[in-house]
Amino acid sequence: MASRQIYRVIFMSQGKVYEVYARSVGQGGLFGFIEIEELVFGARSSVVVDPSEERIKAEFEGVKRTFLPMHSILRIDEVDKQGISKISKFDGGNVTQFPVPVYTPGGGPGAGSS
Repeated sequence: MASRQIYRVIFMSQGKVYEVYARSVGQGGLFGFIEIEELVFGARSSVVVDPSEERIKAEFEGVKRTFLPMHSILRIDEVDKQGISKISKFDGGNVTQFPVPVYTPGGGPGAGSS
């Protein structure tokens, strides 16, 4: 029996970098958003509790589906096995979030191509 796909999604929110694992990732019905469903967390049989994973698990408790703005996504990978979900402080590095919206409504400056 083939194993189900699992995705690692890394995104920025409020100055922090989130790394979560999900079974379903796709372009949602909301324009400009990525839809993530079936978030998965560490094995429940584990005796050792990871506080960083517990924090992110508590933040997403009761969430059936989440919609992330496209410009907040840093990376989406299809992986062979699940890792540890975590929230980390953004250290600056060489990754920068887009400073402006991808789409500007209306026909004003910045809308469309020149």
